[in-house]
Amino acid sequence: MHSLPLFHRIRGERVVVVGTGDMAAAKARLVERSGGLPCPETEAHHARIAFVALEDSRAAEAAALRLKRAGLLVNVADRPDLCDFTLPSVLDRDPVLVAVSTGGASAGLAKHLRLRLEAILPQSLGPLATALAAARDAIRARFPDGNARRRAIDTALQEGGALDPFANFEAGTVQQWLAARNATKRSEVLDFTLTSSDPEELTLRQARALGMADTVLHDPQVSEEVLVRARADAVRAALPATPPEDGLTVILRLGQITASSPARTSAK
Repeated sequence: MHSLPLFHRIRGERVVVVGTGDMAAAKARLVERSGGLPCPETEAHHARIAFVALEDSRAAEAAALRLKRAGLLVNVADRPDLCDFTLPSVLDRDPVLVAVSTGGASAGLAKHLRLRLEAILPQSLGPLATALAAARDAIRARFPDGNARRRAIDTALQEGGALDPFANFEAGTVQQWLAARNATKRSEVLDFTLTSSDPEELTLRQARALGMADTVLHDPQVSEEVLVRARADAVRAALPATPPEDGLTVILRLGQITASSPARTSAK
């Protein structure tokens, strides 16, 4: 990755905006929409981040250097080489935010990717997230073990699950899920033979399984580019290894065939 993705909370905080005209006004609106307080450079000692929106490249560079010397993180419009951080194109399903970034390579590309996502992601994502937040204590009480809790949530949120994010969400759905007797997913092993170590050749099912796996057992030749498709907190181990008794285990084997062999699924 070219950057560390972060969501920075600025509600009630001053944020420096340097510049005039439409470009600076757009930055100020973004700050205000996020709960921040746009302020001039003279108040930089109260701020932690800054936006520079100046047409003159020399003036923009000079302003960026001044602000950086004052200890601020700086974004300079149309100058990714001067930026400490870049602005993604944001899809807002409050409180769900989806950010698309190209690291400053093409704001237009990020915008059009976001527009495609706008057509796919339902408006009900926000109410679903709010309901899950409100039920946090109830979820912990229903699933006191952390691993069991994560598996149950994964099962509910997966395609076709009780809380499928792409399905129509209605009030009371989270409570109905919590009351169900079979909310916890059983232990499962998925065994895949890959045709290569190119992540682009993963099937949709393989990519989804990796994203949900508690444990990934793999041939040593499987590339890191494939393995990073798994959750960051998933346990990894090289084959041969014995699948654990708990959770979803994905086994990745690297074969010498032209098509992926069918996945073996077993449940305990």
